[in-house]
Amino acid sequence: MAALLPSWAWVSGLTVAATAAVVALAVQADHGPRPATPAAHTRPTASASPTPTTTPTPSGPPALPEASGVGRRIVYSVQAHRVWLVDATGQPSRTFTVWPGTVDPKPGRYSITARTAATVGSDGVKVEHIVYFTAVSGVNIGFSNALDGSSPPPANGAQTGGIRLHKSDGAALWSFGDYGTKVSVVE
Repeated sequence: MAALLPSWAWVSGLTVAATAAVVALAVQADHGPRPATPAAHTRPTASASPTPTTTPTPSGPPALPEASGVGRRIVYSVQAHRVWLVDATGQPSRTFTVWPGTVDPKPGRYSITARTAATVGSDGVKVEHIVYFTAVSGVNIGFSNALDGSSPPPANGAQTGGIRLHKSDGAALWSFGDYGTKVSVVE
């Protein structure tokens, strides 16, 4: 038979265990909750469903929107604030985010009607690589980038149709979009 431990040993053992638990909780609270294990590292389990239970997270830029036209074109998503430059095979050659103006173009098919190398935008910022494709209620809508590469400040109630791009994206769109190039605007 094993000998019984004296009561002081039990109290000491419980005190050590309680202290260890408090320290562990304090460390976890200091570093925040542990992130969940990524789905890619989970083990497959038997399931009655023929479809996987985890949804893979997409990598890379968003896919070109469906029903955005065919052939070589510029695609602009009003809701996603994103542009795709699509080559003649229908494949995106470049995609990037943009800062929209305060006046959005309506979804539809347009063509580039005017190009201006540099000017001052309606928001007072010097812009370059301006490519116009429509107008809404007298406000010209087009793509451009700030000469200094900055993002646009809030419009302070002004109606602006400039869809502002990063400087390198503005140069790429300028090279891609000549007069008559199709522009497809989607939600």
